[in-house]
Amino acid sequence: MQSNLKSKWVSLLLCFFFGIVGAHKFYEGKILLGIVYIFTLGIFGIGVLIDFIRLLFKPNPYSV
Repeated sequence: MQSNLKSKWVSLLLCFFFGIVGAHKFYEGKILLGIVYIFTLGIFGIGVLIDFIRLLFKPNPYSV
């Protein structure tokens, strides 16, 4: 089984600067959720805030 490791810091920066369009979701490979973030503006900003806080507490690197 091969794990898909992602950098916590890259995800955090993408979430901070481009979270409203779901850039961090595309980076994680969650394409459908990224599209939802585009059309709902980061699930009205609340989703971006929750994702940012969750990313802060993930280990580096983390598995998707």
